[in-house]
Amino acid sequence: MKGAFLLSLLGLLTLTGSAQGRNENTLLWRITGNQLAAPSYLFGTIHIICGDDIKVSDSLRKAISKADHVYLELDMDNMLEMMSVMNKMKMRDDTTLSQLLSEADYQKVKTFFETQGSMLPFSMMEKYKPLLTASTLMQSALNCENAVAMEQLIMQEAKLNDISIMGLETMAYQMSIFDSIPYGVQARQLVQYIESFNDKEKAQEFEQLSKAYRAQELEKLETLISKDSSGMEQYADVLLYNRNRNWVEKLKGLLSNQRLVIAVGAGHLPGERGLINLLRKAGYKVEPVQNNMIKTKTKEI
Repeated sequence: MKGAFLLSLLGLLTLTGSAQGRNENTLLWRITGNQLAAPSYLFGTIHIICGDDIKVSDSLRKAISKADHVYLELDMDNMLEMMSVMNKMKMRDDTTLSQLLSEADYQKVKTFFETQGSMLPFSMMEKYKPLLTASTLMQSALNCENAVAMEQLIMQEAKLNDISIMGLETMAYQMSIFDSIPYGVQARQLVQYIESFNDKEKAQEFEQLSKAYRAQELEKLETLISKDSSGMEQYADVLLYNRNRNWVEKLKGLLSNQRLVIAVGAGHLPGERGLINLLRKAGYKVEPVQNNMIKTKTKEI
């Protein structure tokens, strides 16, 4: 399923778990209690979306302006770190796609990339972990010319306010996640993605997910993604839940004396093992905040 795969990659949306139980349609949540000196904020991002009708809300902008730090999944502003792990994007033991796929499927992937075009030559990408290769095509799945990442907009806002950007994880750790999923499984997922790339039904599924994100309906996002039949749900612990637990443990130390804005993939927020519930179990009060991020003339109250 193309839409589900795109949004489940690295935990953009959750795969299973219980819903929040209340009609709280927002991606922005205030964290207080537990003897915190000042509130911090949790926000759910999406790594690629059409930019025409999306913006940083006044509420999120205000939270960023008062923050000591903005924490993303990665410190995307650290180009030195990004460059230092380029080699970790490759599969181990000099493995290539041609070793993982049948000749017919390999030619299908090769032809697709060469026809569609990409920033990197296929001769380089065929050595990359297949899910990373697939992620380079996410922008092509959108029917717009101005695709943006919410992280990009948040970083721009942080820089305007001279707020430092930090990462909850390192790039090296994220690359290691893909070593926990068999390369053969990843390669088959890449083939499925390519086979469904021009499928109108799958395009509609992706639009449903994008629409639910714009409407900030965490419960609906969770329901939509739970229908995924790609087989990636068995790796939910690696992609989502283990990372959620790690982040909460890290945040316990960070939240005590700092104002933070924590912006991670929206799929990390809902569910029994989602960040909202885990933070509440850790003793924090996590409350929804109005978050008008659609580009209209309507002003937030």
